[in-house]
Amino acid sequence: MKFRHEHKHIINGADMKELQTRLCAVMKRDEHCGEDGTYTVKSLYFDNYIDKALREKVDGVRNREKFRIRYYGNDLTFIRLEKKSKINGLCNKVSAPLTAEECSKIIDGDIDFLKESGAPLKQELYAKMRYQLLRPKSIVTYTRESFVYAPGNVRVTIDSHISGSANVREFLNPDLPCSTLMTTAVIEVKWDEFLPEIIRNCVQIKSRRSGAFSKYAAVRI
Repeated sequence: MKFRHEHKHIINGADMKELQTRLCAVMKRDEHCGEDGTYTVKSLYFDNYIDKALREKVDGVRNREKFRIRYYGNDLTFIRLEKKSKINGLCNKVSAPLTAEECSKIIDGDIDFLKESGAPLKQELYAKMRYQLLRPKSIVTYTRESFVYAPGNVRVTIDSHISGSANVREFLNPDLPCSTLMTTAVIEVKWDEFLPEIIRNCVQIKSRRSGAFSKYAAVRI
């Protein structure tokens, strides 16, 4: 299991423009970005009946996990089930493909197919929905700019227009109305064993410190 470092900062509009200029000078745009350099992310987050994932995040539990389903733009041909784990400050993510039909079944609670899928992550979701009462809880959507840098396998993203909804049954609806969660943006810096000095300097913003911001926690709270 491979773990990565991940730091987040909440930034304002002026910070965002300054960072965009710096990042464009030293990093490449992610190949999935559109003509305007961005793409839309929509995620459906899961939690159990006592809101375990939310409580662990708010309480700062160092070892935790969360399940989500994610797709980009309005492309329902590329949907992913993901489990993100955090252990002692390091992050790991595993994923498995889903069809739109399978996604709808999960939302409706028709999950027997997961057990028979042969995919370990899908089978784990089945077990946790069956025995830990994990359920879809909320939707988060935002606009993402993404930059990559090969040394250190660095990825820097700027997420803005962060919105959410509790109407989980409409997750696949491209016209789902969402409520704005925050008018600021979030920068995430992810890397493997080392963060090159040029990138470290590039993402430094005066008076900004890394924090434990969670889009899922923001929409639930």
